[in-house]
Amino acid sequence: MTTIEDLLNIHEIKNLRIQYSTYFDEQKIDELMGLLTPDAVCEFGPEYGGNWEGPETIRANFLGYIDQDSEPYRVLHSITNHMVELTGPDTAKGRCYLIDLNLEEGQKNPLFLFGVYDDLYKKIDGRWLIYRTRIDFLWPNRYIMEPR
Repeated sequence: MTTIEDLLNIHEIKNLRIQYSTYFDEQKIDELMGLLTPDAVCEFGPEYGGNWEGPETIRANFLGYIDQDSEPYRVLHSITNHMVELTGPDTAKGRCYLIDLNLEEGQKNPLFLFGVYDDLYKKIDGRWLIYRTRIDFLWPNRYIMEPR
């Protein structure tokens, strides 16, 4: 049976995923990094930089995707259909759809890609954080990683 505490944890994890997308779109990389465990891994496939491990690599790669001269919300990571499963008292997994939009001026079609985030979460010192985030790309180029 699902408890109130379970529902609160699931709600916190869903908000964590939303914060991740929002901070990236707002170009707030320091805040985004605060949502990741110290041993976090980002798996984005070979077309988007492969696996990023550790805070220095992750920060540098996120900064590489941001045009420092552009305004926030140049891209928009819209997430939907979020499922979260608690796998232990301090662990969880989640999946949600990604609709990635490129909102740069002059774009005829802002649709950039469709994907599915596949995440692992850890609760550290009473706070949920992202331990591993992975994107299975569905469109325009299909790249789906092996299930874990």
